[in-house]
Amino acid sequence: MSLFILTLILKLMKKKYISRLTEAEKKIIVDKGTEPPFSGRYDNFFEKGFFACRACSSLLYNSASKFNSGCGWPSFDDEIAGAIKRIPDYSSGKSRTEILCAKCNGHLGHVFLGENMTEKNTRHCVNSLSIRFIPINKEEK
Repeated sequence: MSLFILTLILKLMKKKYISRLTEAEKKIIVDKGTEPPFSGRYDNFFEKGFFACRACSSLLYNSASKFNSGCGWPSFDDEIAGAIKRIPDYSSGKSRTEILCAKCNGHLGHVFLGENMTEKNTRHCVNSLSIRFIPINKEEK
């Protein structure tokens, strides 16, 4: 992707979605940061509902796909179809796959394959500050 297009995308994202985020949320979602392990609100959180992008509110994960991986960040083994974009990430000096919100390109975390933690053999390692929880009401079930 060209630098011009990336700059344009970031400007649009900032204008539409980023202005309402806290500085800590911006460090994760815009600057592609990582919160410390075991510090996020949703690490050991297992209520029924959905997880949405904190920046644009797009639904990303069903809580049924969340599992305790022991890594210190919320982990999911499946995403809502079309909600997640995967791109190569070499920023740490090793090859990883970054996951972004498909709607606003907000940084969520990374996805890891082949760890044998679930039947789907997939672990989306997500920053709590990148997501927000939407509970399912009894009436909605």
